[in-house]
Amino acid sequence: MGDPADVRGAVSGKAGNRVNPRVVLRRWYGEGPLHLLLLAATFALAGYAGVRLLGGDTFAIVVWFIGSALLHDLVLLPLYASADLVLRRALGPRTRLVNYVRVPTFLSGLLLLMWWPLITRHAVRYEPYSGLSLDVFLGNWLLITGLLFAGSALLLVIRAARLRRRDTRGRPSASH
Repeated sequence: MGDPADVRGAVSGKAGNRVNPRVVLRRWYGEGPLHLLLLAATFALAGYAGVRLLGGDTFAIVVWFIGSALLHDLVLLPLYASADLVLRRALGPRTRLVNYVRVPTFLSGLLLLMWWPLITRHAVRYEPYSGLSLDVFLGNWLLITGLLFAGSALLLVIRAARLRRRDTRGRPSASH
């Protein structure tokens, strides 16, 4: 393992007299430099989108960012964490099955979030650009949601059949 001074130096970010910037960044930030870079790029992209969508109204952009963070943290996060807890308790010891509900729910929610103005018919200004009537978006979202859950159920059935077939292969037949 080495000399205790070497271990203390590695933990503190110092190798001899040199300071290792990656170790200092990880101690200060908690993650590596790539994570910090991706997080900064995400905030830059969200800021750019906010400026473009809200037409340069700085106050509206700040309200939008703060409002979305508060809405997520104070309303949505407790809501979907509670729903997930109820789902896991309802499944009992079969917690592996929870992802067959989580994934289609997440994808359906993401589609709802992205297409909310069109699904709720509050986006008349986008109708000419989409080339579709606003009446079709709710039905399409419901159809996609149904297909996501049906596909997830089909994968669950296929997986269960494979496991059952694998488990019964090693057992002798009961007919003799």
